[in-house]
Amino acid sequence: MPYEWDDWALAALLGIELHEVRQVLEARRRWPRRAVSAEGVPVLTVWGRTVGGRPLIVAVYHATELTWKIIGARGMTDEELQQFSRWEETR
Repeated sequence: MPYEWDDWALAALLGIELHEVRQVLEARRRWPRRAVSAEGVPVLTVWGRTVGGRPLIVAVYHATELTWKIIGARGMTDEELQQFSRWEETR
């Protein structure tokens, strides 16, 4: 599935590398979860780990039939990491 970035989304990445975002989106074990952006737009968050094990949440939205736009990425909070770790144990 093709992913695209807008310049503003790339500029907003702080402390997260582009390849880490790709690793989470392309990981075999990733947890897609529906969410709503701060602006009220429905998005899909993808919870996963980088190849190095870093837990990240990547937000995307469905732009066209075959394209998803990446709108952001961040590290998981402690609480989110606990939720994700429990999910991993069941997979």
